[in-house]
Amino acid sequence: MTLAKPAFPAPDHDHGRCTADALAHAETVCRARAQKFTPIRRQVLGALLSSHRPLGAYEVIDELAKSMPRPAPITVYRALDFLMANGLVHRIESRNAYLACAAHDHDATSAVAFLICERCGLVGEIPSASFAKDLNAAARSSGFAPKLSVVEITGVCAHCQKAA
Repeated sequence: MTLAKPAFPAPDHDHGRCTADALAHAETVCRARAQKFTPIRRQVLGALLSSHRPLGAYEVIDELAKSMPRPAPITVYRALDFLMANGLVHRIESRNAYLACAAHDHDATSAVAFLICERCGLVGEIPSASFAKDLNAAARSSGFAPKLSVVEITGVCAHCQKAA
């Protein structure tokens, strides 16, 4: 299997462009689904896009408080729920944190696989449809009705391996 794009951004990538592309994609998704991409939703997504590391809800609040009055936690949680429902943000269960979506081609019920670097904290997202299909089939054969498949793989990213 060859990846269409690297799971982890290069250390010297154009992060401003990366963020702008993700925000433009979010606008397109919301417009196509007749959803409102409100200012707070945009700001929450922007906070998550500030790095390629997952952030907890209160870290999102701290990031937002740098440029606006500190939002109430419920406001941020509602925005996160909306962004997750529209496939723009993922929840990293093992970290109790959220990550802006890198794949841009799936909804909230698609199978997702995350590569979590134990050294730098970056999280990469890789295609997982092929093995998720097998996992879901095995679950169904046991009488289980799967809804969401998330695989979290911890290790060391290529950039950290080179730096070691």
